[in-house]
Amino acid sequence: MARILTVDDSRSVRMIVVREIQALGYEYAEAEDGEKGLQKLTEGQYDLVILDVTMPVLDGPGMLAKMRERGDKTPVLMLTSESKRSIIAGIMKSGISDYILKPFKPEELQAKIQKALHVTAPVSAAADDAPIVSPSASVAAAGAAAPAEGKVGVDVLVIDDMENVQKRLRQMVPEHISIKGVLNAQTALSTCRDRVFRVILIDNDMPDVNSTSLMRQIRVLQPRTAILALYVRTHANVADLAKKAGFDGALLKPFDAGAVDDFIAQYFNVQELVVKDDNILKIAAFRGRENRMDSYFNDVTNSVTKISEDVAAACYAELIVDISEMPAASDRFVRLVLDLKSRVSKMGLELRLVGSQAVASTLKNYSDTADVPLFPSIGEARAAA
Repeated sequence: MARILTVDDSRSVRMIVVREIQALGYEYAEAEDGEKGLQKLTEGQYDLVILDVTMPVLDGPGMLAKMRERGDKTPVLMLTSESKRSIIAGIMKSGISDYILKPFKPEELQAKIQKALHVTAPVSAAADDAPIVSPSASVAAAGAAAPAEGKVGVDVLVIDDMENVQKRLRQMVPEHISIKGVLNAQTALSTCRDRVFRVILIDNDMPDVNSTSLMRQIRVLQPRTAILALYVRTHANVADLAKKAGFDGALLKPFDAGAVDDFIAQYFNVQELVVKDDNILKIAAFRGRENRMDSYFNDVTNSVTKISEDVAAACYAELIVDISEMPAASDRFVRLVLDLKSRVSKMGLELRLVGSQAVASTLKNYSDTADVPLFPSIGEARAAA
């Protein structure tokens, strides 16, 4: 099995990368800067390094140079933002396998990883070719199956004897999330030997199946996968019941749109809300149902707070924040700008915002935000005296 090292000072980026590595069935290790990345390489062997360009202590190009100086020819996939793309041309001669621009899509990263590892089998998005057999089949029959080589990554496995359950979930989750459904324990175990899953849902009440025992068997095959129990709504305290049985959580049937949204946000929210490039922050657009708007703004606020401290620690004089894609009509938007203005001022930084005409109109409606410098582009914000 391939081992991959991801090196990035952003914990959120490392989490995103690790999820895709796990989805492909590979092992991983993490480091938060180039120096720690080099240390990891001295402690063990890796088949690929996924390396960020901009990091404190020792950046990506610096780590790559030291790797090659000491004869380490491990393939490197470089992560960079659009504004740092020009750096890639300068380090191609140092021997990188490829690069990917942030923010990236999960399938794009998986494809780059497979290419760097010279894996020719494509990742299947649907993975619906496994046979469906009778619900009466026994668990024991799958016990002797051998692990498959080159496991295919699938997002969700639904184990439920009622076929409509997987169909209903398919209707409620975004198209990019792949789902595989099986009707019994035997097929579930066989499928878990052939594929790697991000999340597995197991019905708590299936004929001739002890769901807890099945979960424990699957954990042996998929140790890093989140496994949730499916309960009907007549059960009380399902979260406690699931935890006591050893599951990672629970989901109620019939599915509720809000609960499914929470499930997606917890296990498939691969969007990096705040992308940092030196002293420039770009905040991603809100995507999701209206009831998740508060969660979006809370996550953005927490990320910006942490990153702005890093910018101040690096001795930049100003913080440039691109808020052009944020929902400016929300009251939370104005509160975020006010909070950011206050925090940045206390850290001795000059705040420069980048936004659209709609953003400008919103800020001018409030006396406390009307004086915040706003520019139509990052280039103009950079050039401001």
